[in-house]
Amino acid sequence: MYQLIDGKAISEKVKAEIAEEVKNIVATGKRAPHLAVIIVGHDGGSETYVAHKVKSCEQVGFKSTKITFEADVTEAELLAKIDELNNDEELDGFIVQLPLPKHISEQKVIEAIDYRKDVDGFHPVNVGRLSIGLPCYVCATPSGIIELIKRYQIPTVGKNCVVIGRSNIVGKPVASLMMQKGCDATVTVCHSRTKNLKEICLQADIIIAALGQPEFLTGDMVKNGAAVIDVGTTRVPSDKTKSGFRLSGDVKFDEVAPKCSFITPVPGGVGPMTIVSLLKNTLLAAKGEIYN
Repeated sequence: MYQLIDGKAISEKVKAEIAEEVKNIVATGKRAPHLAVIIVGHDGGSETYVAHKVKSCEQVGFKSTKITFEADVTEAELLAKIDELNNDEELDGFIVQLPLPKHISEQKVIEAIDYRKDVDGFHPVNVGRLSIGLPCYVCATPSGIIELIKRYQIPTVGKNCVVIGRSNIVGKPVASLMMQKGCDATVTVCHSRTKNLKEICLQADIIIAALGQPEFLTGDMVKNGAAVIDVGTTRVPSDKTKSGFRLSGDVKFDEVAPKCSFITPVPGGVGPMTIVSLLKNTLLAAKGEIYN
């Protein structure tokens, strides 16, 4: 019988730990950690996500600032605001919510953020430090995945871990984290050009599915006793919900779950941990523990 990994419950636990630490910081006369979020335009998914971030900040006692620009904001205007936030001494960390409108270069925006305030962990300095095992702000989703694996005491040392997906936001950084000391897994990264994907997955003790294709990982691709982490969240049409869609993961849950030792659901698995990881990075920034 598989054990369901409850990301919601773990995220609440971590939030309570952060809130306790914030209380102690404020009690010593220091200000509360401060996180800002820039959102451009009115993408429904992005607005919902930002609202969750603001609410989570309130829950742990952070100060939060939301900065909204219309979709026609110029790249120069956005970069000017980033420069202003970089130089704001009352602000510990900030993020620019992606995706951005097509006329704005995401890479230029990511690189404009001061890496010491880059609590999303996307700046090349943080990415580079992560790749060689130096302290840094780790991207939120991979950091959340590792937190879940550790809290559920899923064995990783010497285990075969297959990561499906090679994005800069999940696939590459989570592969890097899984192979580093502390996790010590043997990692294989698969992607759309991988041959014999099924055979590779059948060798895996841990599968991290992060490619954004609904129900891609099926029961015949998973060996008995594997731990499966589903990072996918794709909106698919549904006549059973009021909104007309439901969230689907990359894993065909009903087929895969019976073969697993551990598995994350969608929703309620990795998703809640992403925001918690952002809060943890902001707390680290406030304490000056990584970059003084």
